[in-house]
Amino acid sequence: MAYVEFRGLGKTYKMGEVEIKALHDVDFDIEKGEICIVVGASGAGKTTLLNILGGMDTPSCGTVSLDGEQVSSYTSRQLTAYRRYDVGFVFQFYNLIQNLTALENVELASQICRDPMPAAEVLAKVGLAGRAGNFPAQLSGGEQQRVAIARALAKRPKLLLCDEPTGALDYVTGKAVLQLIQDTCRAMGTTVVIITHNQAITPMADRVVTVANGTVRSVRLNGHPTPISEIEW
Repeated sequence: MAYVEFRGLGKTYKMGEVEIKALHDVDFDIEKGEICIVVGASGAGKTTLLNILGGMDTPSCGTVSLDGEQVSSYTSRQLTAYRRYDVGFVFQFYNLIQNLTALENVELASQICRDPMPAAEVLAKVGLAGRAGNFPAQLSGGEQQRVAIARALAKRPKLLLCDEPTGALDYVTGKAVLQLIQDTCRAMGTTVVIITHNQAITPMADRVVTVANGTVRSVRLNGHPTPISEIEW
């Protein structure tokens, strides 16, 4: 059994009498400790896929499993616990609390999980030990995204889910953030799923899943992931 399994996954949204199939017939696996990139054009179904894996949405059919547990059959209460303890989220626009310092933003996540990493320690891991007392408005975009990554990693999640994590960043800063995700998660053994429209970053992944028109078009394994420093786009 794979660490993450999608089997026959489908999601249909109803708008009045109109049905929109966001996902259908999705089947693929992710192994523990892998970096998996889900790539596809806007509207392909990537975000819906990530939201279901993260417990923020439920499928219309099919199953999703993590570490032997069928997430797709969880109750609302179980999904809340799953999001709290098992999943770390990194979004395109950081979602930091503006009136809390970098350290306090990370501590906030630490307060809701079972065995958190010390907030100061995880900030040091992402290179922000000297910025712990700064508020988000006093940080650059890249620094804010590093705080968001630290906040997610502080939970010691089974899964780190990243939704276009470099979408709001310039090229150089975006590369630095992807390098941080790649290096930190290799060191910690965290399973990472990144969704993106940027085909050029797929060489960094162990597994590349291409999504189009709401379903998986291909799954490619990469035996020798490329360091971000060697990738250009």
